[in-house]
Amino acid sequence: MSRVDEILTSMKRPEPGDLVELLGIEDPAEEDRLYAAAYAVKTAEIGRVVHLRGLVELSNVCAKDCLYCGIRRSNPAVARYTLSDEEVLTLACWAHAQGYGSLVIQSGERSDSTFVARIAGLLRAIRAQSRDELAITLSLGEQSEATYREWFAAGAERYLLRIETSNPDLYRRLHPPDHVWEVRRDCLRVLRAIGYQLGSGVMIGLPGQTLADLAEDILFFEREGVVMIGMGPFIPHRETPLGADRVGAAGLCPAEPERGRVWEPFQGSHHKRHQLRLALRMIATTRLYLRDVNIAATTALQALAPNGRELGLAAGANVIMPNLTAPQYRSSYLLYDGKPCLDESADHCRECLEKRIVSMGERIGYGERGDSRRFLNDSRVCDGLSAKRR
Repeated sequence: MSRVDEILTSMKRPEPGDLVELLGIEDPAEEDRLYAAAYAVKTAEIGRVVHLRGLVELSNVCAKDCLYCGIRRSNPAVARYTLSDEEVLTLACWAHAQGYGSLVIQSGERSDSTFVARIAGLLRAIRAQSRDELAITLSLGEQSEATYREWFAAGAERYLLRIETSNPDLYRRLHPPDHVWEVRRDCLRVLRAIGYQLGSGVMIGLPGQTLADLAEDILFFEREGVVMIGMGPFIPHRETPLGADRVGAAGLCPAEPERGRVWEPFQGSHHKRHQLRLALRMIATTRLYLRDVNIAATTALQALAPNGRELGLAAGANVIMPNLTAPQYRSSYLLYDGKPCLDESADHCRECLEKRIVSMGERIGYGERGDSRRFLNDSRVCDGLSAKRR
């Protein structure tokens, strides 16, 4: 019996040294066994349930200049927008009425006092409007500790801040000099100390990335207390430095690739298949190792295959984030190329996802908050949450 088969049949948590081997599986039959094992762990730890997080794309105004992101501040082709308070509250009301247990407010990164105060006001209004039944996740980037505390007190319970990669050197090659990996990591530590359910994630298939980097990403999640994970395949936007160089990815790949390199040049359908398979192996391996965390089947998976999100669920994910933003704004919030569902209404998106999820034999956790099991099982965090508002 191969080492991979030993890991997958034991139903035990893999050893850290096994992660690279699982991530590097190439045989399709072994991949299928990996996904089945991860799904079995997801079913045992969480159940055959998918929780929906209604996504509100508040604004595409961003102070950051990441080399791959379509709403980077240096992209002049973007039509900038910001939703009004009334639009946000209408979407939150709709999500609550539909039985969504959670709302995600996402935006380009801003930290000015007007923005900070506005978010605090929206949090209080949504809590009152939903009778405190709608769990609120923020995904608003790097902020000061004071800002994180203000938003926590106003009603945010979860925060998603993707580290993008746990490798500081790789991070530096993907960002301008004023984007500092250590600052982002320290924000995660502050968020966890305050008492947020901590979310993070990485891009999969980056130029210069190795299987060892991806394995370290999983270990990073555990070390930093990440209980919500949103990972997606690396798909740069065409109007960015990385997206413009379709062959060399701006020269970020080493001249002599390391053993276990995971990135491949952009070459149509072959590249899409490679990125999708790698992303699914990352989801499955993360589920096997971290067991009871929440893992999202991200929309970027669907950019690579029409059934990408279902494949993510079958590989061990348990969360989907349907977009609630009105169609007239969606084409202006393109972080990457090929983003799907740009012309769908929130109603159509919910109906479509419901059919897809139910067809897999899963139920949708309507009316359920879908808190991370790992978070709820952490007595230190739960004690802090209890002291916060009760």
